[in-house]
Amino acid sequence: TTAPDDTSSAAAATADWIKQDFESQSSTASSFPSANQEDDQKSQLLTNGPIRGPTNIIVYDTTLRDGTQMESISVSCADKLKISQRLSAFNVDYIEAGWPGSNPKDEEFFHRAQTELDAKTKSKLVAFGSTRRKRIQAKDDAQIQKLVECGAPTVCIVAKAHLWQVTDIIRAEPSENLDMIQDSVSYLTSLGIDVMVDLEHYFDGFKFNKEYTLKCCDAAVKAGAKVLVMCDTNGGSMPWEVDEITKETVEKFGNLATIGIHCHNDCGLAVANSLTAAKAGVGLIQGTINGIGERTGNADLCSIVPSLALHISSKMTCNDNLDEITSLSRYLDETLNRTPDRGAPFVGNSAFAHKGGLHVAALERSPDSYQHVDPSKVGNKLRVLISELSGRQNILGKMKKLDMDIDEKTSNERSLVILERVKHLESMGYTFEGADASVELMILHSTQHYCLPFRVLDYTAQVYDTDVDSASRVMSKMENDKTTNGGTVTKTNLARATVNVRVLDDPNHEEDEFLDRLEVAEGNGPVDALANALKKALVPSHPELENLQLIDYKVRILDPAAATAAATRVMIEFKDIKTDRQWTTVSVDRNIISASLNALVDGFEYALKDVVAGCVIEDFE
Repeated sequence: TTAPDDTSSAAAATADWIKQDFESQSSTASSFPSANQEDDQKSQLLTNGPIRGPTNIIVYDTTLRDGTQMESISVSCADKLKISQRLSAFNVDYIEAGWPGSNPKDEEFFHRAQTELDAKTKSKLVAFGSTRRKRIQAKDDAQIQKLVECGAPTVCIVAKAHLWQVTDIIRAEPSENLDMIQDSVSYLTSLGIDVMVDLEHYFDGFKFNKEYTLKCCDAAVKAGAKVLVMCDTNGGSMPWEVDEITKETVEKFGNLATIGIHCHNDCGLAVANSLTAAKAGVGLIQGTINGIGERTGNADLCSIVPSLALHISSKMTCNDNLDEITSLSRYLDETLNRTPDRGAPFVGNSAFAHKGGLHVAALERSPDSYQHVDPSKVGNKLRVLISELSGRQNILGKMKKLDMDIDEKTSNERSLVILERVKHLESMGYTFEGADASVELMILHSTQHYCLPFRVLDYTAQVYDTDVDSASRVMSKMENDKTTNGGTVTKTNLARATVNVRVLDDPNHEEDEFLDRLEVAEGNGPVDALANALKKALVPSHPELENLQLIDYKVRILDPAAATAAATRVMIEFKDIKTDRQWTTVSVDRNIISASLNALVDGFEYALKDVVAGCVIEDFE
């Protein structure tokens, strides 16, 4: 963006002296070793001079600072310490962990980091701050002193690099802003701290008055800054603008300091702009895991790092750990209690998922036919989806994965039958794209020797209430549920379920003896009660089910016009807490309880598919 049409006279009046003074004060270029050498990149930055991309790239993570500014994200100090260790294990070069001068939590982090983090992780920490305030020396600025006292080996300070922002927003004289940059950097470097400078509004400022923006760079470099970070603060720069401005900046200062890039995603271009800058010579890229950050987010390192490594062949210290990036992405979402983006490039659950039958048939001949990289290189995996758009090859791929011992002719015949069943069920409202467990069970049920581990003979579910309130009193009733009376939670509503199952009598699965077991359980609702009763009935024969957890339950009304007679689709996600394996099942019925029970049964059966004995429960008719 540019300044408003009524740009202040202060900004306009200073333009001439800036242009005249800049050339005379430009520093002569120093001689540094080539950035193409294969030494460790961090040591290059500290001792051997600037890094030049895209051959070599420094990865700078700001998840714990800029990332936490995203709406609905909050992270505790303890979690910050854990995330720092995980980022260090992945081997990013720098971990911007917070602003110690802005809030007690970040001060606590840097204090605890000194004793709770290993030496490698501590060496990567960066404390964020700003230049000193107006009309005060850096050594007397309390915020600057917090940066010094926090113990971080590297500091990144933000400075205004847009003339209009200087004169109209912080209302400082242009020369004073340059002094603020020079004094702050000089003071910190004099104490042995490595300093990077985030040049805020860099691209907008360059377009508005590039002479002043470049003078900000000059002030920082002369004071000893190791890195100049060009910030697309408002996220409105286009890739061709980033390319042009980066090349000019690298030409002027690339032999004096490493040039960095910090992009926001307001136009959906943060990753593209970061890669464009790398191609133009940037040696350091700032970003966040999963692209979290204020407004629409920051540049996503989970897209940038694999793109640089696999498509541009950039050298990064984290290259050897690239197959851990999917795990890192999901770890962060889990820690921040976020739902992972299934469609995220490289790391999303759908990043290498294939649905169309034509695609799957081609993939069988060559994995490169419909994927740009091998998913295992980023720790992800190829998935073949089953839906009404699938071809026979999708089913055959699933059968091959299950390692079924059947001949090719039988496989082809069964795959066609299963495909027709899938299409029929999806016409009724089923969806199998996110329910691989239901598809695998469908395939297993088509075989003659599959052992059914249990069978539900009948069930009942009851809901009873001791105090029926009107809708207007629902909230007060929910509050009553949480109150205690003599140390006991007072329950105002309950559900009770009874499940009658036929199971193996031998928990070791060595004998083919069966018994019918009737169990009753209560729960917070009918589905919870059914799940508890089913687990209670099955665990004596299948103790491994003690590790089973229900972690998600989704309901969707398929034909709302039918009102209370509408068909309901239920999807339930399960997790084995011992192995961390997860799976999802689906069922559709006009009775939501029946749909829920069918999905539950499939989920429990899937958990047992690898451990049941080679026997078959008899037909009960």
